[in-house]
Amino acid sequence: MNKQTIRVFYPAGDEEIILRTDKEWDMNVEPLRSDECAAEFVIETEQPFFYFKPVLKCDDKVRWSRGENFLAIATAGAPREVYPYFAEETHCSVCELMAPLPSGSGVEHRFRVFLPPGYRENTLKRYPVLYMHDGQNLFLKEEAFLGNTWRTDEVLAVLDRMNAIEEVIVVGIFPNDRMSEYTLPGYGDYGRFVVERLKPLIDAKYRTLADAANTAVMGSSLGGVVSFYLGWQWPEVFGKVACLSSTFTFRDDLIERLEAEPKRNIKIYLDSGWPRDNYEPTRAVRDRLLWKGYSPGSELFYLAFPEAKHNEMAWAERSPIPFQFLFGNLPVFKQRANCA
Repeated sequence: MNKQTIRVFYPAGDEEIILRTDKEWDMNVEPLRSDECAAEFVIETEQPFFYFKPVLKCDDKVRWSRGENFLAIATAGAPREVYPYFAEETHCSVCELMAPLPSGSGVEHRFRVFLPPGYRENTLKRYPVLYMHDGQNLFLKEEAFLGNTWRTDEVLAVLDRMNAIEEVIVVGIFPNDRMSEYTLPGYGDYGRFVVERLKPLIDAKYRTLADAANTAVMGSSLGGVVSFYLGWQWPEVFGKVACLSSTFTFRDDLIERLEAEPKRNIKIYLDSGWPRDNYEPTRAVRDRLLWKGYSPGSELFYLAFPEAKHNEMAWAERSPIPFQFLFGNLPVFKQRANCA
């Protein structure tokens, strides 16, 4: 018999948080303990996994949480913590193009912010943050190159329904001159803008997990180069980087820095298509990282995709892989969170 602890965090007010499970969807499971912001349940099951949903109960009325059923893996030996929401999500966060934010050198950047469903309702949850470059190509067809996007919001929604990743805030940064800002020496000024201006604004405005372990940067082509640069230059800020089809060695000194400088405490995802698609320079960076002591699979994840093209459709198709490497929904062995 497996025992699975489930902790549900939600500002329920006068309502009571209960559970329903796939063993009997019409049967209430009462919490072992609860307070103004959380309820804790223990489910006994002979199965290695089960699905469940938090429900709000007030007198004889119940409200089911929105979204897909939550998956509990009873063999994990770790509590499952969830932050449900109960109202229909109608706000389109990425529809708002944020006002230009100036850098220290006076260059302004616009950006869009993707907020996970339920962000506004369940105010107890804080989120990791992913900073992505070429923000015009992430969400909206009308502003994307050739009308093709990464479909980032759609891909994240599917991964969330799969219970495959932690929910994440995405900041899509628009370039002004990507050939300059994403390469040497221009990526120095651009990096300082992200670290000194944009990230403090995001952390102040939104409920983020601001430490390096919960802050990632990701991009493709030249955006992959600047992503690697940001992680290598500021590992105390960006603990994870993902670089797709990156134009390494075009106009950067990253391989030289890898050889000469100490290993950084960051997780790195690299990939490319083949043939072309920066296959050879990506292999060169991969091998230098292995020489540097990065452990394959845990610290460094590398893949190559036969016949994959250098375009947004290809990056969208394989983006679930780096998303799961950066924010995979792994069992977390930790103490119970509080209401703060």
